[in-house]
Amino acid sequence: MNARIDAKREELVALTRDLVRIPTVNPPGDAYTPCAELIGDWMKRRGFTVEYVRGEGTPGDSDRYPRTNVIGRIEGRGPGPCVHFNGHIDVVQAGQGWTVDPFEAVVKDGRIYGRGTCDMKGGLAAAMIAVDAILEAGIPFQGALEISGTVDEESGGYGGVGYMAQKGYFSKPRVDHVIIPEPLNVDRICLGHRGVWWAEVETLGRIAHGSMPFLGDCAVRHMGAFLDRIERELIPALDARRTSMPVVPEGARASTLNINSIHGGLAEEFEGLPSPCVPDSCRMVIDRRYLIEEDPDDVKREVTGILERLAAERQGFRYRIRDILEFVPTMTEESAPVVQAVAREIAREFGKSAEYVVSPGTYDQKHIARFGHLKDCIAYGPGILDLAHQPDEFIVIDDMVASAKVMAGAALALTGAAG
Repeated sequence: MNARIDAKREELVALTRDLVRIPTVNPPGDAYTPCAELIGDWMKRRGFTVEYVRGEGTPGDSDRYPRTNVIGRIEGRGPGPCVHFNGHIDVVQAGQGWTVDPFEAVVKDGRIYGRGTCDMKGGLAAAMIAVDAILEAGIPFQGALEISGTVDEESGGYGGVGYMAQKGYFSKPRVDHVIIPEPLNVDRICLGHRGVWWAEVETLGRIAHGSMPFLGDCAVRHMGAFLDRIERELIPALDARRTSMPVVPEGARASTLNINSIHGGLAEEFEGLPSPCVPDSCRMVIDRRYLIEEDPDDVKREVTGILERLAAERQGFRYRIRDILEFVPTMTEESAPVVQAVAREIAREFGKSAEYVVSPGTYDQKHIARFGHLKDCIAYGPGILDLAHQPDEFIVIDDMVASAKVMAGAALALTGAAG
């Protein structure tokens, strides 16, 4: 099997480049359909039954930007478990600072450069080649193999795995084991992720002429008081907490809170000279990442408690808060079949034991756990996590080849075949 995958190296590079050259930027959700069709056509040529699933009614879905997912299935020689490889096809915006065209998929020095090479079109291509090698070799297996290309992971996954999991695509008896080739490094198995709570806090004031601020009530100043409490009270408390989860990098083993955005006063698209007004609203989005040892309700109460104390102590302080998204921490057991199968192949390929890690941020395992109720799910794939969303993002070709070998071996083991 390894020799067969080695022989498919150039095919793997070409497939990755084809995927990267379709600029599936999210938001808004560009080119999802042609990218899904590229994957679907590839699977049809290899005998898969292919289905396109649109995440109708999910955030961002429209006729202009349809949330088009693709899933293919190929049956083995008899009843048995299904191994599913899932990869998201959306990528973040390219941003500034690139030295190459982010959507040209330049090959240089044993690497492929481009937006989405690392996160995670290179990993998806490696999984596709792994399955292709199994089929090409004619190795008999039981059960089924599936591949899916799904959308919107970068914005919560609601139109992709979230939608499909609610429809039963990631549940038993259809699927037994899931491998998501996210970029966690080729000798690591990612068991899960920290919890997340995003919320928008709005402080309220009263508009007045800016030359007479005493006649109004400045919502921005109220937000400043809230920020001061976060800095002095909450962040030091979070810094002191540590988890037993093997989160990487080390700094993410503490609880964290990030201020995603803050805005008050004139509209964000405003250009020109400002009018003299006291702002009557200030909005801030917080991104709270928490640990498996923390209670989700307590996580929220820490923030609302500060707001309530300010309302009691600070004259005129009023606020609103709304949830944007929330997911509890997820961690697959090290003894799970998919973990053990991938760990054995890592040891075989690299001559050392796999490192078990947990992601600092969420990925689509959250939907498979909460909607699919499927616990046998991990992230494993090529790519360096720190390169995700960066300019000059790249993936090492040797790592893609090695990870394809690991995924092929694990799929054969989980379906009772011998490679």
